[in-house]
Amino acid sequence: MSKQINVDVAIIGAGTAGLYALREVRRAKKSFVLIDSGPLGTTCARVGCMPSKVALHMAESWHGQKDFTRFGISGAEHLQLDSQQAWAELRRQRDNFSGRAAAGAERAAGEQLLMGRARFLTPTLLEVEQADGVQQVQAKSVIIATGSRPVMPGFLQPFAEHCITTDDFFELDTLPKSIGILGLGAIGLEMGLALARLGVEVHGADMATSVGGISDPEVSQHALAEFGKEMQLYLGAPAELVQAEQGVILKSGETQVQVEKVLVALGRRPNTDTLNLAAAGFALDERGQPLFNPQTMQMGEHPVFIIGDVNGQRALMHDAADEGAMAGYNAVHDTVVAFKRKVSIGIAFTNPDVVSVGARFDELAADEILIGTASTQSNGRSQVLSEHQGVLRLYADKTSGKLLGASMFGMRAEHVAQFLALAIQREETAQSLLQIPFYHPVVEEVIQSALQDIAKHLPDATGLPFGLVRADS
Repeated sequence: MSKQINVDVAIIGAGTAGLYALREVRRAKKSFVLIDSGPLGTTCARVGCMPSKVALHMAESWHGQKDFTRFGISGAEHLQLDSQQAWAELRRQRDNFSGRAAAGAERAAGEQLLMGRARFLTPTLLEVEQADGVQQVQAKSVIIATGSRPVMPGFLQPFAEHCITTDDFFELDTLPKSIGILGLGAIGLEMGLALARLGVEVHGADMATSVGGISDPEVSQHALAEFGKEMQLYLGAPAELVQAEQGVILKSGETQVQVEKVLVALGRRPNTDTLNLAAAGFALDERGQPLFNPQTMQMGEHPVFIIGDVNGQRALMHDAADEGAMAGYNAVHDTVVAFKRKVSIGIAFTNPDVVSVGARFDELAADEILIGTASTQSNGRSQVLSEHQGVLRLYADKTSGKLLGASMFGMRAEHVAQFLALAIQREETAQSLLQIPFYHPVVEEVIQSALQDIAKHLPDATGLPFGLVRADS
């Protein structure tokens, strides 16, 4: 017979979202259980943002020798890369990140950590299948933070021995000599470039006509021109695999190439299918995903909240943390609070980086905005850092000059993205943002150039130089 425990809040999932929810529950001094089926350690630390950044940094360190000749440095032909040792170091760092995240979950939950798989019997009654039996958990509120898993389409099953997902990729002992990549979003693009810079022959395919989720055609043009020099890109056509004597053949359009492995980076699927949501009385959409309020994270009128990757909305760590805090707060208070969401921001650390902040180009009406454009070739710091050609595109309301969004391809664009996220969050205009100092020479000067491109099209009753205000105003 099942044992039952009663708590104020049951949190299913010990990843980033779940742990931030737990923080709020503990602050309110409410009783809880934290349920996880393992392995512990956040997606970011185990298989996502952290190991991928180690790979990119390692690859860029090796690839940096391409500039030696330009700077008069000779002898690069004698350098050697022990890829097996490099990959072992990456996995060591990955284990360190993951181990710290797992230890943090164990420390935060203590004896209230239940290792097992949970399913709903009712909206507030859970059944947890553990190694030593089944336990029921009755909670006043429940928070779902079960994360996601890589999509592996059925048509790839016959080639399973050659296909690896982003969850499996960092378990490789050695790097293949050639690899195909299906899906060139941020993760596929980052890993493709890292591998290419480590000497792997990379062939990337995507149904989209751009990479990294770029929707601005001018930014896309620059990115494709530069990334196409490092890896083969097959865009705008469906891809398929064909058996070969060794490895597989990747076909896209009229092109086909033989590769040892295929990295499947076709997105992630929310882990909701084992939760028994429909039978427990939750409303689901046409895809079988639960309906919820993105400002409260609440599912219908139930005291149940869904956060992080599992809700399929903003699959990024900082958003998961925010959603965890929102749900944790609402789970322990009588009145559910609707929170204002932060400005969206996305960064692919591809060096040159691909960034998007606020509204995307394809979300805006062309006749309602002004676009400020600045080339990195006109930015002194960018020219010092690299010969790559990049561009920043700023979108502003054509009447007020209020900043709405931005897209950029360029060196150290990650810093530009953070700056612009702050500006858009604070509802700055092109005119007001020009009033701050821009140091020379920094990459952020591209923002100043793009702002001036916008400001010259806005009415200005003062007639004063851009960015200056009267001392007596």
